[in-house]
Amino acid sequence: MEPDPLNPASLSPGTRVGPWRVMDRRGWGAYGAVYRAFHVEEGSGPVALKLALHAGDERFAREVELLSRLRHPSIPRLVDHGHWRSSGLPYPYLAMQWVEGISLYEWARVRRPGSRQVLHVLASLARALEAVHAAGGVHRDVKGDNVLVSAADGQVFLTDFGSGHYVGAATLTSPPFPPGTLPYRSPEAWRSMRLPLDKAATPYAPGPADDVFALGITAYRLVTGEYPPPTVPTHEESEVWSLEGTGPRPPRGVNVRCCEELSGLVSRMLSVRPEARGSASELAEALERAARNAGPEADVPLFARGDFESVEERFLPRRTPLRVPRNHGWSRLAAAGLGGAVALSTVWMLSLRPGQQVHAPVLEEAKDGGTVAVGDAALTAPVPLTRAPSAWSTIAVDLPTTPLPSQIRPDATGRCPSRAQVALNGGCWVKLAVPLKDCDASVNYYVHNGACYGPVFRPGRPPTSGPAARSEDDAP
Repeated sequence: MEPDPLNPASLSPGTRVGPWRVMDRRGWGAYGAVYRAFHVEEGSGPVALKLALHAGDERFAREVELLSRLRHPSIPRLVDHGHWRSSGLPYPYLAMQWVEGISLYEWARVRRPGSRQVLHVLASLARALEAVHAAGGVHRDVKGDNVLVSAADGQVFLTDFGSGHYVGAATLTSPPFPPGTLPYRSPEAWRSMRLPLDKAATPYAPGPADDVFALGITAYRLVTGEYPPPTVPTHEESEVWSLEGTGPRPPRGVNVRCCEELSGLVSRMLSVRPEARGSASELAEALERAARNAGPEADVPLFARGDFESVEERFLPRRTPLRVPRNHGWSRLAAAGLGGAVALSTVWMLSLRPGQQVHAPVLEEAKDGGTVAVGDAALTAPVPLTRAPSAWSTIAVDLPTTPLPSQIRPDATGRCPSRAQVALNGGCWVKLAVPLKDCDASVNYYVHNGACYGPVFRPGRPPTSGPAARSEDDAP
């Protein structure tokens, strides 16, 4: 089927958007599509043209305002912004400096850096955050695939300010959290939550310390090839993030090739108390100093060439079935999934019995595809878009006709283990209190009879590497 020329998610090559002519789409999310484009009259470019999927989307105005305040070599510059009209409706767009490169995690896989190189990279990102914070802003979605490494000169760029915020900006999201990516959310964000949820409550407001923590998670994964224990309180290992907790295992304890200086600074970024992390400026100075003073050990590649097969296994999507704690305020809580290429991190209430298994959020994502709003990085679409967006996201798809890997199946009588679960197409599912626009197939949320459903997986923690991990985590 030919792309609909009026569909902002699937513009034909040559389509004009303001002064820009679209060449090809490089990615899309629930709120916007990213195109490579050139200036119609001047022939300049390319630029990363980000076009809203929904008319009048206020996120773009906020992103434009934040980007207009920033001038830093590690932040793509804002080139242009405006509105594109389709069927009489205004769809905001913005044009950014084009960065031809790869994501930070992919760069690590290809380049096999040593600790010193990683220290330099993290210092550049900390300097970029320093500029954001000095401008009164917060990025709110720092992670590996929101970092691009230029193929030309190795310059590091902090991208995707679609979930960013700044002092005085209007609040666009509902409690308890603003958009973000779940594995990178700080422990203090979870500690701020109070049950029962009050729709009139003010959402948690991430600050500079949350950005530093997310950079720490990024660094931990970069250095060790895995995430530390999740901060979500329903996870069995989350106690390490309590105020009395020890924090995660130091990176050097996971990967002995990591030099002591880098390991100590990553652990500092992941301190359970936000004041112990230091500011982005202080962190940048410490990282730069460590890069200068570290010994020869810092030049040893963090991973041997043959190690990458097992490391890549850890980067696959993982789902950890959660058990609702007994006799605890969280016994009626299930953390919602990461919407499309969008990390919603919303929370809904389910009527569950204590100890009952619930559908878990994604704790790891393939290449961190959960990008909020639009995304500067190219996002891979799980299914092609063939119709224009309407009242709900174009990424929602129908229920699979067969069970997913590791999904619980009904017994011989056709019943699932819990009355809260329903048997559909050979698998057990939970009906979710999630709007259809947020029902996202990329995290195994599917539409059935006008409602959103999530699969119920077998209990037990999946392995962190090896063939078993792939068999458990094949579901996209």
